[in-house]
Amino acid sequence: MIHHFLENSARHYPRKTAVVSGAQRVSFGSINELADNLSGFLRATGISTGHRVALLMENSVDYIISYYGILKSGAAAAPLNPGLKPAGLEYLLDDLQPSAIIASFKSERLLRAASLDEKALKLVIIKEPKQKWNGSAFTVFTFEESLSGPKKAEGSVVCNSDDTASIIYTSGSTGKPKGVMLSHKNIVSNTLSICTALDLRSDDVQMVVLPFSYVMGKSLLNTHFAAGATIVINNRFLYPADVLKEMAEENVTAFSGVPSTYAYLLHRSPLLKYRDKLPMLRYCSQAGGHMAMELKKGLRAALPEHTRLVIMYGATEASARLSCLDPGQFQSRSDSIGRAIPGVELKIIDENGGFAASGVSGELVARGPNVMKGYWKDPELTKKVIDSNGYYHTGDLAYMDNEGYFYIVGRKDNILKISGHKVNPLEVEDCLMKSRQLLEAAVIGVPDELSGHRLVALCVPLEQGVSVESLQQHCHSMLPKYQIPSEFVFLKNLPKASSGKIDMQACMSLYHQN
Repeated sequence: MIHHFLENSARHYPRKTAVVSGAQRVSFGSINELADNLSGFLRATGISTGHRVALLMENSVDYIISYYGILKSGAAAAPLNPGLKPAGLEYLLDDLQPSAIIASFKSERLLRAASLDEKALKLVIIKEPKQKWNGSAFTVFTFEESLSGPKKAEGSVVCNSDDTASIIYTSGSTGKPKGVMLSHKNIVSNTLSICTALDLRSDDVQMVVLPFSYVMGKSLLNTHFAAGATIVINNRFLYPADVLKEMAEENVTAFSGVPSTYAYLLHRSPLLKYRDKLPMLRYCSQAGGHMAMELKKGLRAALPEHTRLVIMYGATEASARLSCLDPGQFQSRSDSIGRAIPGVELKIIDENGGFAASGVSGELVARGPNVMKGYWKDPELTKKVIDSNGYYHTGDLAYMDNEGYFYIVGRKDNILKISGHKVNPLEVEDCLMKSRQLLEAAVIGVPDELSGHRLVALCVPLEQGVSVESLQQHCHSMLPKYQIPSEFVFLKNLPKASSGKIDMQACMSLYHQN
């Protein structure tokens, strides 16, 4: 079970620092004890196997205690983004129907502003509540009471490896949140595979800037607790210099991010000045979507020579990761997502539904014990993405070379028809980034009566003075006419999901609003 990662590390390294969060330094033993207390409290109030507990907290020690405490109780942990608006939270809670909610003091107002369906909700636990909750059908406890109160349950909960351990909501490319059901087996198998792929060990120190509510952030927590390693939580990535300073002070060995994380680290932080101050940084891992080649090259040049750059690929539906590019192959195959990690099988499906030969593009599919149980309350959608042979259809177009390395070429649902030509927006974005004039770019397709679609480039300039003419000229030198955006829109930043990934639907909405 997932919580056994914490329990094993607490047994082997009881006094070792598991988490650094600001001034807090908390050991594996302390976290395990507090998670046990929370588990007992939840079970004594009727929360156990088959129940769902919503977790509305920013990255913190309290989040970690809550996450493992929920799992120890036998319930499923459903992390929700504390940056949601009340209407968005209402939608998710109505869909989830949790028996309990655990919230930080920062999320209390959001929770209060949302209309809570009280039919299924038994209790709400809030860290240092300030609001009045009198008259609610559910019982409200303080977080402190849940960790030290008199309510305890004897014995341990017997979980099945196929029990749902977590429900993680993801919008994907449709915009409608989908609850991805991950079992203990799904997450445990993927955690162990990642530990093997990255050679994680107990002396590792991982800097965490990605939210735990995002599947990659959750994976960082589980993998490093499985290895008995330390994580450093920093929620101040808006100030990347602060993150680098803490990385140097804590002798961080690993950093992980999505493409936009690295774009800001490279262009909006003193990364070059810290090259000699990060002697322990053995690798940086990237996932969360396509990263432009220009950004990869810039990172390789800016990071310390001894620091490896690890390209990974995955999906929420795969419990986190599906493939990894060996850092030794970075120079020769930097546009590849690598090979399948241990326990995962990757294939390419051609237009006829068969397995494609090497070099032939098709849809990337994956099979393994890490692939989700399905979408919460949506068996029809589950059938659409997991076929009868157990393959998860990623929706990504890719091909495999003769040596088994995979290359993503685009999204199935994002290929545009422009004047009879098929256009992949990723190719246009890569071209724009090669101009070295932009921090980031997103290319969207806007319906057009004459050509079917026209391309619009939303651009964040690196410096003032970047002109439409210079970008047009650059595109004309590299792309055929039908791939050149008809419009360039300059923005201060692109809309992001809570994970830090560029939100393409929000980009489309933003364009239409302007």
